Formats: sequence, structure tokens, C-alpha cells
Amino acid sequence: MQGAPAAGRRRGRLPRLRKRAEFKAAACGRRFHTSRMSVQALLRGAQPRGGIIPAGPRFGLTVTKKTGGAVERNRIRRRLRAALGALAPRWPQADIDFVVVARRDALTAPFPALVEDLDRALATLTEKTTSTTFGAKRARAQSALAAAPFPGTETDRP
Repeated sequence: MQGAPAAGRRRGRLPRLRKRAEFKAAACGRRFHTSRMSVQALLRGAQPRGGIIPAGPRFGLTVTKKTGGAVERNRIRRRLRAALGALAPRWPQADIDFVVVARRDALTAPFPALVEDLDRALATLTEKTTSTTFGAKRARAQSALAAAPFPGTETDRP
């Protein structure tokens, strides 16, 4: 095997989500919708005890049976993998899990449109996911309420 990459990994492979729990966790995160796909994103928390997860984004692809037969589903999956590979230099540096849920239109859409949709989704979700953490808005609202006096209390104080 001349020129094979080290550690048994093929060149150009996407960092993938592999377990159902990882897909379900991403479903609780932020979402971005287009007519061709829906993208879900979740900022990864602490590392699990036994496993080592590489830094950077990971991707999961979901193509349901509603989109067509096995041939169509595999073609959609290949197109989405190629579109994500084309965007590799623009992937976020943050530890975010993305799940792309494809729709039937992803099969017939022009390839540049798929790349554009994914680019917008990654940029938007990265900004939203990394800028506010879970519950940060609630904490800011509670601190603002605590700082503001209740109506009528200013005059009751000596």
C-alpha cells in the first residue's frame, strides 16, 4: 500500500458523528432550515471519560427513507459529503457537532446551491452557537431584573 495515509484513515474523510446519542444531542441544539436540508448544531461540552474526541467540528448526515430508495439516499449522501469537503477550509475551529438532515430537493439541486446552503448554515450556526451559551440569555435577564428596582420602592426607602 504505497502512499496510504497513516493510522488507517483515508485522506479527505469527514470527522463524523458515529453514535445515535450524538445525533440526538445535536437535535437539541440550534437549527438552520432551507428547502434542501435542515442543519442542527450543538457546541460539545466536556469530553467523555473513556473516549477521546478530536478538536474541531464533526458532521453527521441523515437521509430518511421518505427521500427515496437506497440509490437516491446514497446519492444525496455522497453529494452532501462532497459539498462539506469543498467547504473544509471554511469549517469553524470550534468544537461543534453538526447534523445535516437532507430533503428530497438535495438530489436535484445544483451542486453550487448545496455548497452555498451549507456555507450559510455553518456560518450562521457557528455564530449563534458560540456567541451565547445555554441559559446565558436567562442569566442576563435575571441579573437585569435583580438590578432594576420594583415600581414604587424608590420612594419607600428612607
